[in-house]
Amino acid sequence: MSDTATHELQKDQASREASGAHKYGRYLEEFEVGAVYKHWPAKTVTESDDHLFCLITMNHHPLHLNDEYAAQSQQGRNVVVGPLVYSLALGMSVSDVSGKAIANLATEELSHPAPVFHGDTLYVESEVLDVRPSESKPDRGVVKVRTDVYNQDGTLVATFKRAVLVPPPAGRRLNHPHSVVGSRPLRGEASPA
Repeated sequence: MSDTATHELQKDQASREASGAHKYGRYLEEFEVGAVYKHWPAKTVTESDDHLFCLITMNHHPLHLNDEYAAQSQQGRNVVVGPLVYSLALGMSVSDVSGKAIANLATEELSHPAPVFHGDTLYVESEVLDVRPSESKPDRGVVKVRTDVYNQDGTLVATFKRAVLVPPPAGRRLNHPHSVVGSRPLRGEASPA
């Protein structure tokens, strides 16, 4: 290509993925109940990450920001603020779960069964719990996943469920109220008669 030639830039996601680029997200028909996505890369949470997140969100609790205070706590050291752990896990799951989503609909049952400390490395996995057509929008469906967050020792440090609104591939419509695409029934449902 010469310096003066005009490059035909393909900006749409499908064209860029067709070039061999990493696929980003999934269409509705690509989700299968029971599938587990082990998201990559993992993330080591630094003291700087924690402090910046706390300051941006105006959470000035000394357990997260004050070494002397945290040393006197039951953990004996600073604890990473929970919403940062959730935000990292959500972000780490986007390329596998919601990269093609129209919207995030809900987050439920968020819990932090164990603390995260500065220097811990987070590994995130999501299991598909449900795939169904939207009740209000016939051209899309809802995918529900449970996302689990583990530290480097395999300890569960956070877990949550979320629902995302996901389209079928471009040009495809959901043709039957009991199917995801065409006549393929949702897992666990009988085929339409």
